[in-house]
Amino acid sequence: MPARRTAAVTSLAAVLALAATACGGGEGADTGPAALTYWASNQGTSLDNDRQVLEPELKRFEQQTGIKVKLEVVPWSDLLNRILTATTSGQGPDVLNIGNTWSASLQATGALLPFDAAAMEKTGGKDRFLPSALASTGAAGKDPAAVPLYSMAYGLYWNRKLFAEAGIDHPPTTWEDLIADGHRLTAGDRYGLALEGGSPTEDVHHAFTLAKQQGADFFDATGKPTFDGPGTVAAVKRYVGLLGTDRIAAPGNAEYANNQSVTDFATGKAAMLMWQSAGANLASHGMKPEDYAVAPLPAPAGATGDRATASMAAGINLAVLRSSHNTDGALKFVTFMTGTDEQIRLNRAYGSIPPVKDAQNDPAFATPELKTLSDVLRTSAAPLPQVPDESQFETLVGTAVKNLMGAAAAGKPPTDDTVRAELAKAQQQMPAH
Repeated sequence: MPARRTAAVTSLAAVLALAATACGGGEGADTGPAALTYWASNQGTSLDNDRQVLEPELKRFEQQTGIKVKLEVVPWSDLLNRILTATTSGQGPDVLNIGNTWSASLQATGALLPFDAAAMEKTGGKDRFLPSALASTGAAGKDPAAVPLYSMAYGLYWNRKLFAEAGIDHPPTTWEDLIADGHRLTAGDRYGLALEGGSPTEDVHHAFTLAKQQGADFFDATGKPTFDGPGTVAAVKRYVGLLGTDRIAAPGNAEYANNQSVTDFATGKAAMLMWQSAGANLASHGMKPEDYAVAPLPAPAGATGDRATASMAAGINLAVLRSSHNTDGALKFVTFMTGTDEQIRLNRAYGSIPPVKDAQNDPAFATPELKTLSDVLRTSAAPLPQVPDESQFETLVGTAVKNLMGAAAAGKPPTDDTVRAELAKAQQQMPAH
Protein backbone atom coordinates (compact mmCIF):
# COMPACT_ATOMS: atom_id res chain seq x y z
CA MET A 1 0.00 0.00 0.00
CA PRO A 2 1.75 3.09 -1.18
CA ALA A 3 2.81 6.19 0.71
CA ARG A 4 1.44 4.51 3.58
CA ARG A 5 -2.09 3.32 3.13
CA THR A 6 -3.29 2.72 6.67
CA ALA A 7 -5.11 -0.62 6.91
CA ALA A 8 -8.20 -1.17 9.04
CA VAL A 9 -7.54 -2.67 12.45
CA THR A 10 -10.88 -4.24 13.28
CA SER A 11 -10.55 -8.02 13.36
CA LEU A 12 -12.27 -10.19 10.79
CA ALA A 13 -14.07 -12.10 13.51
CA ALA A 14 -15.58 -8.94 14.94
CA VAL A 15 -16.88 -7.76 11.60
CA LEU A 16 -18.31 -11.14 10.69
CA ALA A 17 -20.38 -10.92 13.84
CA LEU A 18 -22.30 -7.98 12.36
CA ALA A 19 -25.86 -8.58 11.34
CA ALA A 20 -26.25 -9.94 7.85
CA THR A 21 -28.56 -7.07 7.02
CA ALA A 22 -25.74 -4.55 7.36
CA CYS A 23 -24.68 -2.99 4.09
CA GLY A 24 -21.22 -1.95 2.92
CA GLY A 25 -22.60 0.33 0.22
CA GLY A 26 -25.62 -1.35 -1.23
CA GLU A 27 -25.33 0.24 -4.63
CA GLY A 28 -24.64 -3.07 -6.42
CA ALA A 29 -28.26 -4.20 -6.08
CA ASP A 30 -29.58 -0.89 -7.39
CA THR A 31 -27.54 -0.48 -10.55
CA GLY A 32 -28.80 -1.67 -13.91
CA PRO A 33 -27.15 -4.17 -16.23
CA ALA A 34 -25.27 -1.41 -18.05
CA ALA A 35 -23.84 0.08 -14.85
CA LEU A 36 -21.21 -0.83 -12.25
CA THR A 37 -20.30 0.36 -8.79
CA TYR A 38 -16.59 0.57 -7.99
CA TRP A 39 -15.00 1.03 -4.57
CA ALA A 40 -11.51 2.44 -5.02
CA SER A 41 -8.99 2.67 -2.22
CA ASN A 42 -7.37 6.00 -1.34
CA GLN A 43 -4.15 5.89 -3.37
CA GLY A 44 -3.53 9.61 -3.84
CA THR A 45 -2.90 12.55 -1.57
CA SER A 46 -6.62 12.85 -0.78
CA LEU A 47 -10.00 11.38 -1.70
CA ASP A 48 -10.54 14.30 -4.06
CA ASN A 49 -7.20 13.62 -5.71
CA ASP A 50 -8.28 10.03 -6.35
CA ARG A 51 -11.50 11.20 -7.95
CA GLN A 52 -9.52 13.58 -10.17
CA VAL A 53 -7.30 10.69 -11.28
CA LEU A 54 -9.99 8.06 -11.72
CA GLU A 55 -13.03 9.84 -13.12
CA PRO A 56 -11.46 10.56 -16.55
CA GLU A 57 -10.43 6.89 -16.79
CA LEU A 58 -13.92 5.69 -15.89
CA LYS A 59 -15.29 8.01 -18.56
CA ARG A 60 -12.85 6.45 -21.02
CA PHE A 61 -14.17 2.98 -20.07
CA GLU A 62 -17.78 4.16 -20.54
CA GLN A 63 -16.95 5.51 -23.98
CA GLN A 64 -15.40 2.19 -24.98
CA THR A 65 -18.07 -0.12 -23.54
CA GLY A 66 -21.22 1.89 -22.84
CA ILE A 67 -20.99 0.84 -19.17
CA LYS A 68 -21.24 3.66 -16.65
CA VAL A 69 -19.22 3.27 -13.45
CA LYS A 70 -20.31 4.82 -10.18
CA LEU A 71 -17.18 5.60 -8.16
CA GLU A 72 -16.73 5.72 -4.40
CA VAL A 73 -13.25 6.30 -2.95
CA VAL A 74 -13.06 4.63 0.45
CA PRO A 75 -10.43 5.67 3.05
CA TRP A 76 -8.08 2.89 4.14
CA SER A 77 -9.28 3.29 7.71
CA ASP A 78 -12.75 2.14 6.59
CA LEU A 79 -12.04 -0.10 3.63
CA LEU A 80 -11.58 -3.54 5.22
CA ASN A 81 -14.60 -3.12 7.48
CA ARG A 82 -16.73 -1.94 4.56
CA ILE A 83 -15.65 -4.91 2.45
CA LEU A 84 -16.27 -7.44 5.21
CA THR A 85 -19.70 -6.02 5.88
CA ALA A 86 -20.47 -6.27 2.16
CA THR A 87 -19.33 -9.90 2.08
CA THR A 88 -21.67 -10.86 4.94
CA SER A 89 -24.65 -8.92 3.58
CA GLY A 90 -24.32 -9.82 -0.08
CA GLN A 91 -24.74 -6.14 -0.87
CA GLY A 92 -21.95 -3.92 -2.03
CA PRO A 93 -20.08 -2.87 -5.16
CA ASP A 94 -19.47 -4.87 -8.29
CA VAL A 95 -15.72 -4.21 -8.36
CA LEU A 96 -13.46 -3.17 -5.52
CA ASN A 97 -9.87 -2.54 -4.57
CA ILE A 98 -8.42 -4.71 -1.80
CA GLY A 99 -5.08 -4.58 -0.06
CA ASN A 100 -3.18 -7.50 -1.55
CA THR A 101 -2.36 -8.85 1.91
CA TRP A 102 -6.11 -9.40 2.48
CA SER A 103 -6.55 -11.62 -0.57
CA ALA A 104 -6.55 -15.00 1.15
CA SER A 105 -8.70 -13.78 4.06
CA LEU A 106 -11.36 -12.40 1.74
CA GLN A 107 -11.05 -15.43 -0.53
CA ALA A 108 -11.95 -17.63 2.45
CA THR A 109 -15.30 -15.84 2.85
CA GLY A 110 -16.36 -17.10 -0.58
CA ALA A 111 -17.58 -13.63 -1.48
CA LEU A 112 -15.04 -12.91 -4.24
CA LEU A 113 -15.37 -14.19 -7.79
CA PRO A 114 -12.49 -16.59 -8.52
CA PHE A 115 -10.29 -15.72 -11.48
CA ASP A 116 -10.30 -19.17 -12.99
CA ALA A 117 -8.55 -19.90 -16.28
CA ALA A 118 -11.39 -18.44 -18.35
CA ALA A 119 -11.67 -15.23 -16.30
CA MET A 120 -7.90 -14.79 -16.18
CA GLU A 121 -7.66 -15.29 -19.93
CA LYS A 122 -9.98 -12.31 -20.42
CA THR A 123 -7.35 -10.12 -18.74
CA GLY A 124 -4.67 -11.45 -21.08
CA GLY A 125 -3.47 -14.34 -18.94
CA LYS A 126 -1.29 -14.79 -15.85
CA ASP A 127 1.96 -14.31 -17.73
CA ARG A 128 1.27 -10.58 -18.09
CA PHE A 129 1.73 -10.03 -14.36
CA LEU A 130 4.81 -9.99 -12.13
CA PRO A 131 5.09 -13.31 -10.27
CA SER A 132 5.56 -11.54 -6.92
CA ALA A 133 2.31 -9.61 -7.50
CA LEU A 134 0.37 -12.73 -8.50
CA ALA A 135 1.65 -14.49 -5.38
CA SER A 136 -0.44 -12.06 -3.32
CA THR A 137 -3.80 -12.80 -4.96
CA GLY A 138 -4.96 -15.69 -2.76
CA ALA A 139 -4.04 -19.00 -1.22
CA ALA A 140 -1.61 -21.29 -3.02
CA GLY A 141 -3.28 -23.98 -5.11
CA LYS A 142 -6.48 -21.99 -5.59
CA ASP A 143 -7.68 -19.75 -8.40
CA PRO A 144 -6.72 -16.13 -7.67
CA ALA A 145 -9.34 -14.14 -5.79
CA ALA A 146 -8.26 -10.92 -7.51
CA VAL A 147 -5.77 -9.55 -10.01
CA PRO A 148 -2.93 -7.08 -9.31
CA LEU A 149 -3.65 -3.41 -9.99
CA TYR A 150 -0.87 -1.37 -8.34
CA SER A 151 2.40 -2.70 -6.95
CA MET A 152 4.78 -1.24 -4.37
CA ALA A 153 7.86 -2.29 -2.45
CA TYR A 154 9.69 -0.90 0.54
CA GLY A 155 12.95 0.94 0.07
CA LEU A 156 15.42 2.78 2.28
CA TYR A 157 15.21 6.49 1.47
CA TRP A 158 18.31 8.45 2.50
CA ASN A 159 19.02 12.18 2.52
CA ARG A 160 22.04 12.91 0.31
CA LYS A 161 22.98 16.18 2.02
CA LEU A 162 22.76 14.84 5.57
CA PHE A 163 24.77 11.76 4.64
CA ALA A 164 27.47 13.93 3.05
CA GLU A 165 27.63 16.18 6.10
CA ALA A 166 28.14 13.10 8.28
CA GLY A 167 30.90 11.84 5.99
CA ILE A 168 28.89 8.86 4.73
CA ASP A 169 29.03 8.31 0.97
CA HIS A 170 26.71 5.32 0.49
CA PRO A 171 23.60 3.81 2.09
CA PRO A 172 23.89 0.98 4.62
CA THR A 173 23.48 -2.57 3.33
CA THR A 174 23.28 -4.41 6.69
CA TRP A 175 21.36 -3.59 9.85
CA GLU A 176 24.62 -3.18 11.74
CA ASP A 177 25.69 -0.55 9.20
CA LEU A 178 22.29 1.15 9.41
CA ILE A 179 22.57 1.43 13.18
CA ALA A 180 26.14 2.74 12.99
CA ASP A 181 25.14 5.30 10.34
CA GLY A 182 22.07 6.18 12.36
CA HIS A 183 24.21 7.09 15.35
CA ARG A 184 26.43 9.33 13.20
CA LEU A 185 23.37 11.02 11.71
CA THR A 186 21.59 11.58 15.04
CA ALA A 187 22.39 15.03 16.39
CA GLY A 188 20.35 17.61 18.25
CA ASP A 189 16.73 17.42 17.15
CA ARG A 190 17.57 15.26 14.14
CA TYR A 191 17.49 11.47 14.22
CA GLY A 192 19.08 8.93 11.94
CA LEU A 193 15.82 7.17 11.07
CA ALA A 194 12.10 7.91 11.07
CA LEU A 195 9.64 5.12 11.93
CA GLU A 196 5.84 4.90 11.77
CA GLY A 197 5.79 3.01 15.07
CA GLY A 198 2.17 3.76 15.95
CA SER A 199 0.87 2.10 12.79
CA PRO A 200 0.15 -1.62 13.21
CA THR A 201 0.27 -1.97 9.43
CA GLU A 202 3.77 -0.55 9.05
CA ASP A 203 4.92 -2.46 12.13
CA VAL A 204 3.74 -5.85 10.90
CA HIS A 205 5.22 -5.29 7.44
CA HIS A 206 8.68 -4.70 8.88
CA ALA A 207 8.31 -7.51 11.38
CA PHE A 208 7.50 -9.85 8.50
CA THR A 209 10.51 -8.77 6.41
CA LEU A 210 12.91 -9.07 9.33
CA ALA A 211 11.48 -12.47 10.24
CA LYS A 212 12.13 -13.73 6.71
CA GLN A 213 15.71 -12.52 7.10
CA GLN A 214 15.91 -14.62 10.27
CA GLY A 215 14.71 -17.67 8.33
CA ALA A 216 11.42 -17.56 10.24
CA ASP A 217 7.72 -17.35 9.41
CA PHE A 218 4.66 -16.36 11.43
CA PHE A 219 2.82 -19.50 10.25
CA ASP A 220 4.05 -23.05 9.78
CA ALA A 221 3.49 -25.15 6.65
CA THR A 222 0.03 -26.20 7.88
CA GLY A 223 -1.12 -22.60 8.45
CA LYS A 224 -0.76 -22.81 12.24
CA PRO A 225 0.45 -19.52 13.82
CA THR A 226 3.99 -19.54 15.20
CA PHE A 227 4.17 -15.94 16.35
CA ASP A 228 6.50 -16.40 19.32
CA GLY A 229 9.25 -18.53 17.81
CA PRO A 230 12.90 -17.51 18.26
CA GLY A 231 13.23 -16.08 14.74
CA THR A 232 10.14 -13.89 14.95
CA VAL A 233 11.12 -12.73 18.44
CA ALA A 234 14.57 -11.74 17.17
CA ALA A 235 13.01 -9.91 14.21
CA VAL A 236 10.62 -7.84 16.30
CA LYS A 237 13.29 -7.13 18.90
CA ARG A 238 15.59 -5.75 16.21
CA TYR A 239 12.88 -3.54 14.71
CA VAL A 240 11.63 -2.11 18.01
CA GLY A 241 15.23 -1.80 19.16
CA LEU A 242 15.91 0.82 16.48
CA LEU A 243 13.92 3.16 18.72
CA GLY A 244 14.23 1.58 22.16
CA THR A 245 17.78 0.21 22.25
CA ASP A 246 19.77 1.83 19.46
CA ARG A 247 17.94 5.15 19.87
CA ILE A 248 18.37 6.19 16.25
CA ALA A 249 14.63 6.98 15.98
CA ALA A 250 12.85 9.58 18.09
CA PRO A 251 10.70 8.35 21.01
CA GLY A 252 7.78 10.25 19.50
CA ASN A 253 7.89 7.91 16.48
CA ALA A 254 6.10 5.35 18.65
CA GLU A 255 2.94 7.42 18.15
CA TYR A 256 3.34 8.09 14.42
CA ALA A 257 0.48 6.59 12.41
CA ASN A 258 -0.46 9.17 9.77
CA ASN A 259 2.60 9.62 7.55
CA GLN A 260 4.45 11.74 10.13
CA SER A 261 7.65 9.81 9.49
CA VAL A 262 7.51 10.85 5.83
CA THR A 263 7.11 14.46 6.92
CA ASP A 264 10.08 14.18 9.27
CA PHE A 265 12.25 12.79 6.48
CA ALA A 266 11.08 15.41 3.97
CA THR A 267 11.78 18.25 6.39
CA GLY A 268 15.23 17.02 7.47
CA LYS A 269 14.23 15.88 10.95
CA ALA A 270 15.34 12.35 10.05
CA ALA A 271 18.06 11.21 7.64
CA MET A 272 16.56 7.83 6.65
CA LEU A 273 13.09 6.44 6.03
CA MET A 274 11.74 2.93 5.32
CA TRP A 275 8.72 3.39 3.02
CA GLN A 276 6.73 2.22 0.03
CA SER A 277 6.94 4.37 -3.11
CA ALA A 278 7.31 7.63 -1.18
CA GLY A 279 8.25 9.94 -4.06
CA ALA A 280 4.87 11.58 -4.59
CA ASN A 281 4.42 12.07 -0.85
CA LEU A 282 7.88 13.60 -0.48
CA ALA A 283 7.21 15.94 -3.41
CA SER A 284 4.05 17.18 -1.69
CA HIS A 285 6.32 18.37 1.13
CA GLY A 286 8.65 20.17 -1.27
CA MET A 287 11.42 17.55 -1.35
CA LYS A 288 13.03 17.16 -4.76
CA PRO A 289 14.15 13.81 -6.25
CA GLU A 290 17.79 14.97 -6.27
CA ASP A 291 17.63 15.54 -2.50
CA TYR A 292 17.41 11.83 -1.73
CA ALA A 293 18.21 8.40 -3.05
CA VAL A 294 16.63 4.98 -2.55
CA ALA A 295 18.30 1.65 -1.77
CA PRO A 296 16.98 -1.79 -0.77
CA LEU A 297 16.36 -2.27 2.93
CA PRO A 298 19.33 -3.79 4.77
CA ALA A 299 19.73 -7.56 4.95
CA PRO A 300 22.22 -9.91 6.62
CA ALA A 301 25.61 -9.87 4.90
CA GLY A 302 25.82 -12.50 2.18
CA ALA A 303 22.18 -13.49 2.56
CA THR A 304 20.45 -15.41 -0.22
CA GLY A 305 16.93 -16.74 -0.75
CA ASP A 306 14.36 -15.81 1.90
CA ARG A 307 17.08 -14.40 4.13
CA ALA A 308 17.69 -11.73 1.49
CA THR A 309 14.05 -10.57 1.58
CA ALA A 310 14.05 -6.79 1.44
CA SER A 311 10.32 -6.08 1.40
CA MET A 312 6.90 -7.56 1.61
CA ALA A 313 5.26 -7.63 -1.83
CA ALA A 314 3.05 -4.59 -1.36
CA GLY A 315 0.20 -3.57 -3.56
CA ILE A 316 -3.47 -3.26 -4.41
CA ASN A 317 -5.57 -5.93 -6.10
CA LEU A 318 -8.80 -5.61 -8.06
CA ALA A 319 -11.61 -8.00 -7.13
CA VAL A 320 -15.18 -8.73 -8.24
CA LEU A 321 -17.90 -9.62 -5.74
CA ARG A 322 -19.90 -12.76 -6.51
CA SER A 323 -23.03 -10.77 -5.66
CA SER A 324 -22.49 -8.44 -8.62
CA HIS A 325 -25.52 -8.16 -10.92
CA ASN A 326 -23.20 -7.44 -13.84
CA THR A 327 -20.37 -9.96 -13.74
CA ASP A 328 -19.64 -9.65 -17.46
CA GLY A 329 -19.36 -5.88 -17.16
CA ALA A 330 -17.22 -6.22 -14.04
CA LEU A 331 -14.77 -8.49 -15.85
CA LYS A 332 -14.63 -6.02 -18.75
CA PHE A 333 -13.77 -3.31 -16.22
CA VAL A 334 -11.00 -5.45 -14.68
CA THR A 335 -9.62 -6.08 -18.17
CA PHE A 336 -9.68 -2.35 -18.88
CA MET A 337 -7.97 -1.37 -15.62
CA THR A 338 -5.22 -3.95 -16.12
CA GLY A 339 -4.67 -3.12 -19.79
CA THR A 340 -1.16 -1.93 -20.59
CA ASP A 341 -2.14 1.64 -21.51
CA GLU A 342 -4.35 2.05 -18.47
CA GLN A 343 -1.69 0.56 -16.20
CA ILE A 344 0.76 3.17 -17.43
CA ARG A 345 -1.68 6.03 -16.83
CA LEU A 346 -2.81 4.92 -13.38
CA ASN A 347 0.54 3.89 -11.93
CA ARG A 348 2.19 6.99 -13.36
CA ALA A 349 -0.43 9.13 -11.60
CA TYR A 350 0.12 7.38 -8.27
CA GLY A 351 3.88 6.88 -8.42
CA SER A 352 3.43 3.13 -8.02
CA ILE A 353 4.83 0.23 -10.06
CA PRO A 354 2.71 -1.48 -12.72
CA PRO A 355 2.27 -5.18 -11.92
CA VAL A 356 1.74 -5.68 -15.67
CA LYS A 357 5.19 -6.34 -17.09
CA ASP A 358 4.69 -4.61 -20.44
CA ALA A 359 3.66 -1.37 -18.74
CA GLN A 360 6.97 -1.16 -16.90
CA ASN A 361 8.72 -0.36 -20.19
CA ASP A 362 7.24 3.15 -20.15
CA PRO A 363 9.88 5.84 -19.38
CA ALA A 364 7.77 7.09 -16.46
CA PHE A 365 8.93 4.06 -14.46
CA ALA A 366 12.62 4.52 -15.26
CA THR A 367 13.28 7.01 -12.45
CA PRO A 368 16.04 5.96 -10.01
CA GLU A 369 13.44 5.53 -7.25
CA LEU A 370 11.07 3.32 -9.21
CA LYS A 371 13.87 1.33 -10.85
CA THR A 372 15.23 0.45 -7.40
CA LEU A 373 11.79 -0.46 -6.05
CA SER A 374 10.97 -2.46 -9.18
CA ASP A 375 14.18 -4.44 -8.72
CA VAL A 376 13.24 -5.13 -5.10
CA LEU A 377 9.76 -6.23 -6.12
CA ARG A 378 11.12 -8.50 -8.83
CA THR A 379 14.05 -10.06 -6.95
CA SER A 380 13.67 -9.80 -3.17
CA ALA A 381 10.03 -9.24 -2.20
CA ALA A 382 7.87 -11.91 -0.54
CA PRO A 383 4.08 -12.01 -0.07
CA LEU A 384 2.66 -11.83 3.41
CA PRO A 385 1.18 -15.17 4.53
CA GLN A 386 -1.65 -16.12 2.16
CA VAL A 387 -3.73 -17.83 4.85
CA PRO A 388 -7.42 -17.36 5.75
CA ASP A 389 -6.56 -15.64 9.03
CA GLU A 390 -4.12 -13.17 7.46
CA SER A 391 -6.10 -10.06 8.35
CA GLN A 392 -6.21 -11.11 12.01
CA PHE A 393 -2.48 -11.79 11.88
CA GLU A 394 -1.82 -8.28 10.60
CA THR A 395 -3.99 -6.70 13.25
CA LEU A 396 -2.78 -8.76 16.21
CA VAL A 397 0.95 -8.86 15.47
CA GLY A 398 0.94 -5.25 14.28
CA THR A 399 -0.73 -4.19 17.53
CA ALA A 400 1.75 -6.24 19.56
CA VAL A 401 4.66 -4.46 17.90
CA LYS A 402 2.95 -1.10 18.37
CA ASN A 403 2.62 -1.88 22.09
CA LEU A 404 6.31 -2.72 22.28
CA MET A 405 7.13 0.55 20.51
CA GLY A 406 5.10 2.44 23.11
CA ALA A 407 6.93 0.68 25.94
CA ALA A 408 10.29 1.44 24.30
CA ALA A 409 9.41 5.11 24.02
CA ALA A 410 8.57 5.08 27.74
CA GLY A 411 12.05 3.81 28.59
CA LYS A 412 11.51 0.04 28.48
CA PRO A 413 13.67 -1.32 25.65
CA PRO A 414 12.60 -4.63 24.13
CA THR A 415 13.97 -7.87 25.55
CA ASP A 416 13.51 -11.44 24.39
CA ASP A 417 11.04 -11.99 27.22
CA THR A 418 8.92 -8.88 26.62
CA VAL A 419 8.76 -9.47 22.87
CA ARG A 420 7.92 -13.15 23.30
CA ALA A 421 5.16 -12.31 25.78
CA GLU A 422 3.51 -9.79 23.42
CA LEU A 423 3.68 -12.16 20.47
CA ALA A 424 2.36 -15.07 22.54
CA LYS A 425 -0.58 -12.92 23.63
CA ALA A 426 -1.29 -12.06 19.99
CA GLN A 427 -1.19 -15.75 19.04
CA GLN A 428 -3.65 -16.63 21.80
CA GLN A 429 -6.14 -14.21 20.28
CA MET A 430 -6.07 -15.88 16.86
CA PRO A 431 -9.27 -17.74 15.91
CA ALA A 432 -9.33 -21.41 16.87
CA HIS A 433 -9.87 -23.98 14.14
